Amino acid sequence: MTNVVGYKRPRAGTQPNYLHPPYQSSIKRAPRKPLVLLPHTLSEVTGPLFGHDLIGQNDNDLTKQHAGEPIGERIIVSGRVLDEDGRPVPRTLIELWQANSTGRYRHALDQHDAPLDPNFTGYGRTVTDAEGRYRFVTIKPGAYPWRNHHNAWRPPHIHFSLFGPSFMTRLVTQMYFPGDPLLPFDPIFNCVTDQRARDSMISSFDLDTTIPEFALGYRWDIVLRGRNATPFEE
Repeated sequence: MTNVVGYKRPRAGTQPNYLHPPYQSSIKRAPRKPLVLLPHTLSEVTGPLFGHDLIGQNDNDLTKQHAGEPIGERIIVSGRVLDEDGRPVPRTLIELWQANSTGRYRHALDQHDAPLDPNFTGYGRTVTDAEGRYRFVTIKPGAYPWRNHHNAWRPPHIHFSLFGPSFMTRLVTQMYFPGDPLLPFDPIFNCVTDQRARDSMISSFDLDTTIPEFALGYRWDIVLRGRNATPFEE
């Protein structure tokens, strides 16, 4: 017989609100009735693994995926994936996607009046090591307009996706940069009402991982659950 341990529900205010009126699209998308919380079963905690053995040599270095060098400021983003007790979570698949240095995604729906970079796709992936560590080399993304309200600009950010032991355990979040003046004005960032949880989405400058004359380093640890859990998109 298999025991199924349900996930702990997050503390109020530490995860994004479904309804956050300053984020206009949430008005139409948010549930209008209280959620019905179902008990977790085997389908939430077991299942096929996704793509862990398909990591390419340059999948975690977004500056080496094309024939030429991408345009923009090179950065290194690294950290650890941890559980609620601070223990490392090894062999976790992490995917990353982002805008380029001008604030444009390589996607047909992104019609922002900014140039695309032929040497930057904006997508990477890696697997955490035995100590839960991950590392990406990339380009610092630019801010971009998004028409949510008058003069609305999204602060530079990087999307992260983490896969657990099944398709049902995918978590998606965003990482921001320290000292960004756009953060107080961004409704998506401020969907998280708990300041401590909100601040956990901001990386910190890391001199130890900064490479002289090459790239600045940023550290960002991801906590999967518990009172210090990183806010994730539902």
